[in-house]
Amino acid sequence: MKIRASQINGCGFCTDMHTKDAAAAGETPLRINLIAVWREATVFTDAERAALELTEEGTRIADAAGGVPDDVWANAAKHYDEEQLMALVTLIALINSFNRMNVMLTMPAGGYEPGQHM
Repeated sequence: MKIRASQINGCGFCTDMHTKDAAAAGETPLRINLIAVWREATVFTDAERAALELTEEGTRIADAAGGVPDDVWANAAKHYDEEQLMALVTLIALINSFNRMNVMLTMPAGGYEPGQHM
């Protein structure tokens, strides 16, 4: 989710950070590389796809009059309980805030070391 929101927002710093942290945590290069095209990729579970869809809709909220569509919420709710959904919403809001700050500050990408900001 952090990677996808960062890609959408054009935040190189966060994309660099979160892809490297995901790899360091054991995520495969294939899955990391296919996040941007998750709809066409077969390597994500239905729950992961629902979270990625919610991430995209929450990140592009200004593009969608009325906010996140009901069908996106319903799909996410099939995979996550209310507490988990609130955690997802919080994460989406936070990563979007960090993306915007880093883009505004023109933070450079490429120099992050895994775990550097933990």
